[in-house]
Amino acid sequence: MNSILKNLIVAEEKAKKLFEEIESRGLVVPGKTERELNIEVYDLASELFGIKKYWHKRIVRSGKNTLLPYRENPPVLMIQQEDILFFDFGPVFEEWEADIGRTYVLGDDVSRLKLRQDIEKAWWEGKAFFRAHKDEITGSDFYQFISGLAKKYGWEYGNEHCGHLIGNFPHEKIQGEEVVNYIHPDNHTLMSATDRDGNPRYWILEIHFVDRNKQIGGFFEQLVS
Repeated sequence: MNSILKNLIVAEEKAKKLFEEIESRGLVVPGKTERELNIEVYDLASELFGIKKYWHKRIVRSGKNTLLPYRENPPVLMIQQEDILFFDFGPVFEEWEADIGRTYVLGDDVSRLKLRQDIEKAWWEGKAFFRAHKDEITGSDFYQFISGLAKKYGWEYGNEHCGHLIGNFPHEKIQGEEVVNYIHPDNHTLMSATDRDGNPRYWILEIHFVDRNKQIGGFFEQLVS
């Protein structure tokens, strides 16, 4: 394992500890807005790790907002008693990026609980597929596999891509926003290809399943490389 991957794994493990602390402190409760919860998580990250820098906007989405992909900026909602919500946070630890997404369910609605369970199962299926085929698949191939998992589990895939590069901050300025840097249906480059400087590339896999009729969505992401 090279030093780049080691640093990315260390950053991700710290981000996971942040999420564990979110749960242990009982921050995910009804009666507060998405923005209020977002600020609470930001303050907690600062308290635990001194984090002030995020490489992308911090996302807390609940209710019908969980249908929407990253690039949308919907009106802020209040978290309800029987609700589903997800986080998408990209904290930077000592100039190394992490990107973690998790879904939470308030109440005991069967559909919401199944969705939370299915996205995590699908993520691990996706990782197994990636590990088995990463030297021979393109971004397009991987996207087709992941979108197929949504159908397998009885959902719709909720985004135009299912992941992206991750690296040393700011990777977006270093590598650009071209489709080749996303797990996208139009990316026909091998996922194992090196970057423009000949360095190995490392990937975040995103699972975003939705049910537009029930107006619910779930999200799970982390490092797949």
